[in-house]
Amino acid sequence: MSQTNTIQNNSALIALLQQEAKQLLEKLIATPSFSKEEDKTADLIQAYLHQKKVKTERKKNNIWAMNTHYDAKKPTLLLNSHHDTVKPNKGFTLDPFTPIEKEGKLFGLGSNDAGGCLVSLIATFLYYYEYTNLPFNIILVASAEEEISGHDGIEVALPLLPKIDFGIVGEPTILEMAIAERGLLVLDVVATGKSGHAAREEGESALYKMLPTIEWFKNYEFEKVSELLGKVKMTVTVIETENKQHNVVPSSCKIVVDVRVNELYTFEEILETISKHVNATVTPRSLRMRSTSIALDHPLIQAGKALGKGYYGSVTTSDKALMPFPTLKMGPGNSARSHTADEFIFVKEIEEGINTYIQLIDKMITHE
Repeated sequence: MSQTNTIQNNSALIALLQQEAKQLLEKLIATPSFSKEEDKTADLIQAYLHQKKVKTERKKNNIWAMNTHYDAKKPTLLLNSHHDTVKPNKGFTLDPFTPIEKEGKLFGLGSNDAGGCLVSLIATFLYYYEYTNLPFNIILVASAEEEISGHDGIEVALPLLPKIDFGIVGEPTILEMAIAERGLLVLDVVATGKSGHAAREEGESALYKMLPTIEWFKNYEFEKVSELLGKVKMTVTVIETENKQHNVVPSSCKIVVDVRVNELYTFEEILETISKHVNATVTPRSLRMRSTSIALDHPLIQAGKALGKGYYGSVTTSDKALMPFPTLKMGPGNSARSHTADEFIFVKEIEEGINTYIQLIDKMITHE
């Protein structure tokens, strides 16, 4: 790529990057990258960037790079998406690791979540990589363990980077702007009883003691409803006892509760309310995945609005929750396709993703 001193539309370069983005995504699909097992896709991404003469850094399975003319005096924009995937949905009729293009769709595990976003952001980074007069730096991070909110993902990379001022997180949003997202609390809730023989009037069933708690989680509604994120949503997703036999009254019963928190409540307030209402021990697995939002007057959002993009609050949680700076979640693809059988992304969506990211950054550069 040749160096230039002005920001101008380079259609030939964009067309090349769009073609290479599709090819890179096909290679990523063909390379299994379950959370904590992303080393092969990390190698692949790093090798592609090295082909483009980009200097990279790596920590575990996180890969990052900075634009050629990085200037510590300037603010810094982060471009981030993840390269790990969930396990294939059991309903897959196609080989999840064989990229298949059909009727304008590219099928394969991770194609939509979030391969299309990742390769689009990589292409965008490469487009600006050698520009000399950017008003801000650009750092690209291809991160790991997003699907499990793992500790060896984006949190490993962020402390090793220069100060980040704002960011774009690539997740499938139909290229609309997710300016806020719900926080995630996963709770282990345990009720305790007394074991006994099921044939006799013995013991105190912990399972029966848990029933009012399950009913409370089903019916309770928190008062504050967000205009962007709606109400707090609590869902019991797992129930289990220690029993392996049918004839033993369970002395312990555990449920797992998925709690999606809007920006009007802190996690501490949610936990205090739950503890007041349930007769069980409540233990959060993590307090890291808090609700986040970016102000409507932020230049990044203003640039998106200038492009005619709408904005909304996302009900799903991403690595955006782990970033202590203003961040926009936005990318090609549709969240409704994530984690589904025969996952796909339209090839056109990848092309539009690259165009949109470049147009968004151009708007911020020119302040039009």
